[in-house]
Amino acid sequence: MRLTQSSTPLLDTLLSHGKKKVISFHTPGHKNGVGIIPKLRNFTKRNVYYLDVTVFPEVDSLHDPVGCIKHAQELAAKAYNSKHAFFLVNGSTTGNIAMLMSVCDPGDSIILSRTCHKSVLAGIILANIWPIWLQPKVDQKRDLIYEVSSEEIQRAIENYPEAKAVFITSPTYNGITTDLIKIAEICHKHNKILIVDEAHGPHLKFHPELPVSAAEVGVDIYVHSVHKVLSALSQGSILHVNSSRIDINRVKRVVSMLQTTSPNYFILASIDAARMQVVKYGYKIFSKIISYCEKAREEINKLPNISALTPKEIESKYYDFDPTKITINVTRTGLTGYQIEEILAKEYNIQVDCADMFNLIAITGIGTTKEDINRLVYALKDISKRYKGEYETWKLELPPLSTEVAMLPRDAFFSHNVKRVPLSKSVGYICAQTLTPYPPGLPVLTPGERITKDTVEYLQSLISYSSSGKHHPIRISGQETETLKTIKVIK
Repeated sequence: MRLTQSSTPLLDTLLSHGKKKVISFHTPGHKNGVGIIPKLRNFTKRNVYYLDVTVFPEVDSLHDPVGCIKHAQELAAKAYNSKHAFFLVNGSTTGNIAMLMSVCDPGDSIILSRTCHKSVLAGIILANIWPIWLQPKVDQKRDLIYEVSSEEIQRAIENYPEAKAVFITSPTYNGITTDLIKIAEICHKHNKILIVDEAHGPHLKFHPELPVSAAEVGVDIYVHSVHKVLSALSQGSILHVNSSRIDINRVKRVVSMLQTTSPNYFILASIDAARMQVVKYGYKIFSKIISYCEKAREEINKLPNISALTPKEIESKYYDFDPTKITINVTRTGLTGYQIEEILAKEYNIQVDCADMFNLIAITGIGTTKEDINRLVYALKDISKRYKGEYETWKLELPPLSTEVAMLPRDAFFSHNVKRVPLSKSVGYICAQTLTPYPPGLPVLTPGERITKDTVEYLQSLISYSSSGKHHPIRISGQETETLKTIKVIK
């Protein structure tokens, strides 16, 4: 059988099996939907449950693919210019952890920014490696945080030549990409492995008006969340290996160790379908979406107190911008992004992907229509006229975050030799927990780090700001008590 990018071998196999309506004596227990409660089955209808199968020869095995899953992964590798592709059914969280555990040996060090996803810290702990944290760039004009630049990566490699790899997150949640071409050049010149979390960029390769993709610049290993922008079901992702410097058999072992032995075949088939769709029709679809988003930004930027981030506002020397993302700044309304997110949901039946104190993030995707975007623009215009808040704007800033990592994060995370001390008296101790204020959504303390005066004062300022009653409260994720009066440290 000759396979082309028009083929969907995994999807076809699953649909063919579903149409047979075989009698099931295998898991799952709902038995082709018969056991699903009526109010759920009445909404979903019956056919979807015929696609929920388990591992048997006809549908192949994710952990040892020899048939349709193997063929689907090979097509995905060709579509993204990689040597090997692994389908993931627990999102790019699994991919990030697998990349770190595959590339690094225990005790290795890696250069990265705190803009990384929380799964990266999980990977650092599980891989038992040393992080070399870089300070991300804060854009106080737009209330945004950027990934580090190629220039900063160059300096970090010079300062920490022992680092085995560099980890980059690009695009960010806001669609801001960093200079992967230059970073790849720098990494390979210094014999460093480049790892990229491109979860938000599975579409970038398929349209010339989109930023350059990790798939196009020789990145050693990278991951895509195919569900974020393309049409795969939630949790559908692909891990790509594109370097002979990475032991592919080790990657296979690690990925197999991290993935369930009962994968959802509907998710797997949707990854196969999404790959075919973006290769065959991505240019046409994203041409329309880019146009819709550009017009939306123009209309939003006519409003007196709401604005949308534009490509012209991005520092072009180091950064680029994914125009399919719409980042909407609302600070001049006197309302927080959280409040406007709630208004959009309750009054206009619109749900954005993310909100913080300053911004809303509307993620468009392969299924976004012109009508959807028009409704969002109308709602923002209406909100701009009808609502006026009184919240004082909090200034987005970060303390110095390139502190000493005094202990392996894994050792600190799993240590039983811990105690609680007052936050005000914690300076100098080694932290045993992760603290992430929202905003900005970056960890300011992670296990193994030496607690500094700057960080304590920063956390105290957030607590004071929130407790004044005049402002929207700032959440500090990771605190294990009702209020952040104490912090867990190594004894």
